[in-house]
Amino acid sequence: MADFSEALGKRKRETEQAVSKKRAMKRKQKPKSSLAGDLNLDASAGVNEAIGHMDSSLLADYVAQSIRRFEPDLTSIELEDRYISERAVRDTSDWSFPRTSDTLPQYLEHFTDGPDAVTRLSNAPESCGHPHTIVVTAAGLRAADLARSLRKFQSKDAMVAKLFAKHIKFKEATTRIGIGIGTPQRLIDLLDNGALSSKNLERIVIDASHINQKKRGIFDMKETEIPLTQLLLRKELKSRYSSVEGRISLLFF
Repeated sequence: MADFSEALGKRKRETEQAVSKKRAMKRKQKPKSSLAGDLNLDASAGVNEAIGHMDSSLLADYVAQSIRRFEPDLTSIELEDRYISERAVRDTSDWSFPRTSDTLPQYLEHFTDGPDAVTRLSNAPESCGHPHTIVVTAAGLRAADLARSLRKFQSKDAMVAKLFAKHIKFKEATTRIGIGIGTPQRLIDLLDNGALSSKNLERIVIDASHINQKKRGIFDMKETEIPLTQLLLRKELKSRYSSVEGRISLLFF
């Protein structure tokens, strides 16, 4: 009888282990959801609506979560060095319109301080390659869409520049630029090369709400999140997020 009970118990344990292993495999195979939650994803519009409802504090936490997600081996000190303060993030949660390419011009006008925002956005610093606004997005096609949308701010003396394509030569970026649109790594390359300068930069707009066909945004993919974080944490940029003079605002569109 004891042998039978022992055998029965062993069989039960093996069955439980098999079920547990099967469940673990299912969890592993299940696609990772967006940090902001799949319930907020409007796939037809290509928008993660959760981003628009986050204030500065929530957005700072959102960025920190994405860093921990894709760089899990970082120490607490390294994580602290990568932290972007909520004071650096402009609160745009009062913007009630959909965050699509068509509404980006109005979004920029709304959050450009001072009188006559259209005129200010349509101007460019005298120095070549010194934009006042950089828009960071995940892919070239999306950058092209945003560039077309922002053409209203382009003039003969202020270019709305697409800075994403690999075939663009660095010297071609050295023109008077008001607004530059590019992918994270390409912007890093241009800054490193000296073709692009942050000296006159007033704002960085992160295309955070946009999602692709796989429902992934710029913070949901390792290949875009890591270079985006590297871009935002550049010393010459980060030191100006909280400064009074020469401040750079971070806006999450």
